[in-house]
Amino acid sequence: MGRSFGLAAYRALSRRSSSKSFNPIRDRPQNALIWIHAAEPDNLLAIEDLAHRLCAARFDLSVLITLPDRESLDAARHNSSSQSAIIFDEIPSEHPAAVDAFLAHWEPVICIWTWGGLRPNLVHQTHEAGVPMALIDADIGGFDSKRDRWLPDLSRDLLSSFTALMARTGAALRRLETLGLRPEQIELTPPLQAGGQALPCEDKDLTDMTQALGGRPVWFAARIQKDEERAVLSAHRHALRFSHRLLLILHPADNALTDELSQMAHDEGFRVCNWSSDGDPNEATQVLLVEDEEDLGLFYRLAPVSFLGSSLKSGHGGCNPFEAAALGSAVLYGPNVRKYLPFYTRLANAGAARIVNDAQTLGTAVTRLIAPDQAAAMAHAGWDVISHGAALTDKVIDLVNTTLDGPAEHTNANA
Repeated sequence: MGRSFGLAAYRALSRRSSSKSFNPIRDRPQNALIWIHAAEPDNLLAIEDLAHRLCAARFDLSVLITLPDRESLDAARHNSSSQSAIIFDEIPSEHPAAVDAFLAHWEPVICIWTWGGLRPNLVHQTHEAGVPMALIDADIGGFDSKRDRWLPDLSRDLLSSFTALMARTGAALRRLETLGLRPEQIELTPPLQAGGQALPCEDKDLTDMTQALGGRPVWFAARIQKDEERAVLSAHRHALRFSHRLLLILHPADNALTDELSQMAHDEGFRVCNWSSDGDPNEATQVLLVEDEEDLGLFYRLAPVSFLGSSLKSGHGGCNPFEAAALGSAVLYGPNVRKYLPFYTRLANAGAARIVNDAQTLGTAVTRLIAPDQAAAMAHAGWDVISHGAALTDKVIDLVNTTLDGPAEHTNANA
């Protein structure tokens, strides 16, 4: 990228006004590191989903997600349940020394910059360091109109650093054109939305459990908290009156609750089986207790209807509904899903999820949805949401794979 007057002026000013230091949040992992900058923190859930999908696609990756300020970083680290391969850090200041320190520490193999909010020194020095960059999910709100008026060549020069540019709206595409890009340089894509990933399961477990169930109707209550136990069991009792062979698969949010849940179900007269200790359920089993998070993919596949716990009472924040929707399970949930509210809203608006408020409404919803046509309609709607959200994510994964597997493969000096 050429050094325009605007960039030269900006860099001179940044040397006087920005902090020189950069203090990374932790040591760099030894494997290849993908850097995603979340310039729009309100879309962090979708960016995290992209990071999870990247890690699932390649076992040898770590992902660094940078946030524009300390406040958004603290919020992201507090709310995230991300795996250890996903790292959050604050973006460095625009002082060239801070940017150099950032790039020298993290050594990204590729940068995925979302939305806008371009930082001239960071973009320029990343490009100069030979790191491929892609700008995705660009929207008209991500560009600095005031800076563009005073330094009209700066944004054009910055945008020329990106090997791929993807805009999420026609207005954003036209804005990029006014900044000097040719139409063929820009791709119009769907907005970045979480698409969910299919949780794995063992084929043998699925075959064995399907045979053990023998066609029985099933519903799944996942990540149930202590203050939700009785409501779920009451809902199951209500549903059993209409479907006497119905099986509840019950997963506690904490394994420490398993014995208490088992005793409570026994005390209320249910015939209980613990999958870990007792094996597969028989025809008489009414409640199957399961503990291992690794088996969620199995039970979402088995159950046409899933109630997602940690949602009936406040203080838990809910759990990710796309895990269920991605595997064809209709979603029921309580009113306290603050952490994943955008996900539930998308599913509910599409008819793929229904809110319940207590044991009675949960029991009624389960009774209605164990009818195969009802659950299938919701599952189909959920799949449409998942598929739409995955469109841009799949493009980014292809771009990363091409970068890592291509002839110009980056070599990590720390490896």
